[in-house]
Amino acid sequence: MKIHTQLLAITAAALLTQTACAQSAGTWMGRIGLTTLTPEVTGGLLSAPSFSNSRTDVGAANQISGGITYMYTDNLSVDVPIAPPFTHKLYGAGALKGAGEVGQVDALPASIFIQYRFLEANSTFRPYVGIGATYAYFFNAKGNAALTALTNPGGPPTKVTVDSQFILTPQVGISAALSDKWSLDLVYTKSILKTTTHLSTGQTADINLDPSSVSLSLGFKF
Repeated sequence: MKIHTQLLAITAAALLTQTACAQSAGTWMGRIGLTTLTPEVTGGLLSAPSFSNSRTDVGAANQISGGITYMYTDNLSVDVPIAPPFTHKLYGAGALKGAGEVGQVDALPASIFIQYRFLEANSTFRPYVGIGATYAYFFNAKGNAALTALTNPGGPPTKVTVDSQFILTPQVGISAALSDKWSLDLVYTKSILKTTTHLSTGQTADINLDPSSVSLSLGFKF
């Protein structure tokens, strides 16, 4: 968040002296920045055999991110975010809260967005809204010794898998021009995502992840 604050301060100063970056029909734009992806977990109750109220939680993850945007008209755009996988830590919750970290999983939210950008193409500030189709792909899920001790004491390590899902992802954002070529982009997304975690010991956990994300990026015209 300290990096985000510094970038916003630089943007505010630059806007006093720079001209607008036109986002007109036919324009291609790229960007690079940072994204924080935060699951807002509910559910996660582990099925029997397990302790009563055994639950799982999922931590937030940060990643370098970017994307490519094409302005189809002066107001309509198509956007494809690009980022390496996000690595989320898995934690015990409820009756398992004292167990701490019990594993991790990699998540790759592959998305494509249709956006509507308000105001004129050469406006200094252009707020926008969008809707995206996302395939939330989960892989490299791993349990650790703590999970094995809870679910299969004395046995082989407990393995973990997480179901991937297709979801819709709404977004709101704003693009601020720094010059004719450069801009700063801030965007927030919020999705409704329900998935199931499977353990090799036979237990499952239905979990609502409902992730939100905040991205701050430096953009440029090709």
